[in-house]
Amino acid sequence: MKLHERFLQIDRRIIYAILLLVVTLPLVFRSPLKVTPMSPVEKLFEAVDNTPDDMAVIIDCSYAPQIKAEVEPMAIALLRHAFKTRKKVLVLSLYVEMIGLATKALNQVVGEFNSLALTANDSIIYGRDYVFLGWQPPPIVPMLGMGESISAIYVVDYYGNQTDTLAMMKGIKNYNNINILVALSGSSIPISWVAYAQNRYGLRVGVGCTAVSGADFYPYYQTGQFTGLMVGMKGAAEYEELIERRRGVEGRRIASEAMLSLTYAHLVIILFIIAGNIGYFISRRKQRRSQ
Repeated sequence: MKLHERFLQIDRRIIYAILLLVVTLPLVFRSPLKVTPMSPVEKLFEAVDNTPDDMAVIIDCSYAPQIKAEVEPMAIALLRHAFKTRKKVLVLSLYVEMIGLATKALNQVVGEFNSLALTANDSIIYGRDYVFLGWQPPPIVPMLGMGESISAIYVVDYYGNQTDTLAMMKGIKNYNNINILVALSGSSIPISWVAYAQNRYGLRVGVGCTAVSGADFYPYYQTGQFTGLMVGMKGAAEYEELIERRRGVEGRRIASEAMLSLTYAHLVIILFIIAGNIGYFISRRKQRRSQ
């Protein structure tokens, strides 16, 4: 059998086996892939980085378990950035099923910083540096209500504390005290933040979304309704690159590690497509000559 004929008869099991290897090996032997940050991610980074000391950042962790692999690295990178630069952080979820994922990301990043802290000033302390507001249904209630009073909507936080008694909340009353809200989601939630919070109160909105949602959200970024945008695993890897390069934030770069698997998988698929097409065109040419 000639080579071009082999190209047309590759067993699909061989293809799957090769894909399994190129996806798995970079995750086992971790090696973060360096990426070049693009403008949408840089603008989001700068918006968070330039948050004044008397204002806060809201992170809406409304991502479901099925998109955790893409969006959770964004949440971790944002929290590392905010805590490293001592920004005040409010965390919430618009749906109850996302609460556990938000808690996981918070506990991980707080644990990373506090494990290296030597004093209370170096530590990340609840109520002083961040507040986990939790969940308040339905979504339109916090979206609109926080524009008037955050403590009136979230009377108690996720842990049962009276919100207005927490030290950080003394100066954080409503959207006037919020520099930017970053919505992490795979649905149309970021557009709802624009419709209800931005249009009425002027709240700046940044977004972290799945790769398949990016096409729907880019028009909002181009019109300036989204201040910045992270799209898919690559967007998360770009943010990880920025916080390490510009702020010296260290830690496992989950998205950057996964990018190597994605890159190799795409290269393998492209090579198989090229091989299949070469085999097809050679076979067709030979059939025409034989006729």
